[in-house]
Amino acid sequence: MQDDRETVILVGVDTGEEREFDRSMMELKALAEACELRVAGILTQRMPHVNPVSYIGSGKVQELRDYAQTEAVDKIVFDDSLSPSQIRNLTNALERPILDRTNLILDIFAIRARTNEAKMQVEMARLQYMLPRLVGAHASLGRQGGTGGSMSNKGSGEKQLELDRRRIEQRLARLRKELAVLEKSRQTQRKRRNTSDIPQVALVGYTNAGKSTILNRMMEGSGRPGNKQVFEKDMLFATLETSVRRVDVGDGRPFLLSDTVGFIHKLPHGLIKAFRSTLDEVRYADLLVQVVDISDEDYRMQMEVTADTLKELEIGDIPQLIVYNKADKQNMESLPRVAQNGNSIHMAAGKGIGMDVLRCMIQDRLYGPEVEDVF
Repeated sequence: MQDDRETVILVGVDTGEEREFDRSMMELKALAEACELRVAGILTQRMPHVNPVSYIGSGKVQELRDYAQTEAVDKIVFDDSLSPSQIRNLTNALERPILDRTNLILDIFAIRARTNEAKMQVEMARLQYMLPRLVGAHASLGRQGGTGGSMSNKGSGEKQLELDRRRIEQRLARLRKELAVLEKSRQTQRKRRNTSDIPQVALVGYTNAGKSTILNRMMEGSGRPGNKQVFEKDMLFATLETSVRRVDVGDGRPFLLSDTVGFIHKLPHGLIKAFRSTLDEVRYADLLVQVVDISDEDYRMQMEVTADTLKELEIGDIPQLIVYNKADKQNMESLPRVAQNGNSIHMAAGKGIGMDVLRCMIQDRLYGPEVEDVF
């Protein structure tokens, strides 16, 4: 069977944190595959810091060029965000399209976006990323003419650069206006929910930790057939939109549960800004449920990324429960397992193990422990 996917080489610089570097490159490979690219190979270089001119050393650039020609590589993907000058220099030296980690994440978001709001937010993040890099994009255009300040004296490359910059700025202005309208509508919906006095809970955590699975399993036991299930799949960034569902099992302690976009190591700052309105759903939550993939050996790092992202969003002080999900892969003797302090649970949402216990833990945090009448 013919593989029609584009072929890429992954490139990274190990600055000394070997474990973190290996994990970052594995994640880059997963991102490339999530973007439907075929990874032909990985090229790395150990250096105290990245080369400001070409990210890697000049010798490695030549090695990469030879390797790309031998393997008939379509694109080259770098593990960090590249500066405009690095992109320009690498494109000229390698004669192939250059992607960095930010490009890759933006491409995945563009593929996954379903709602108009998500599509606009992704487009805005992409345009904000492109704007300072237009010079590199037009490096191959000839420049001619005088050095005067008027547009008529500029070369064809400079004219096109100015036109493209103006188009991007105009499009960004329109997107901000349209998103502001959607945000106003979101605020109206949020106010309506707030007046209902039903507490709000937000699922947060690293991408692919199992947030959407928990939301869907929670809905299966809520007895509310009108609530649609959200998309869930074992992949990075399966969910981009925030979905809110009412969980009500008829015991007089309902709550609203929201699923949010997952976080990731080196998440582009522009994406955090672009999705800030969507993630504002988290800001108004009474309780955060941080979902952690306990089967991942780097789960502690992922928890740190989640904490840092919440801090950047200025929502790190909301009370939290910790869900150590996929614990069935840890060969534990018994599940679910609740910590003595009642602030965390080991469970397996994919197999439906621990869902009722988690729901009761959430309700107890929101309403206080349920007291049974004794006669």
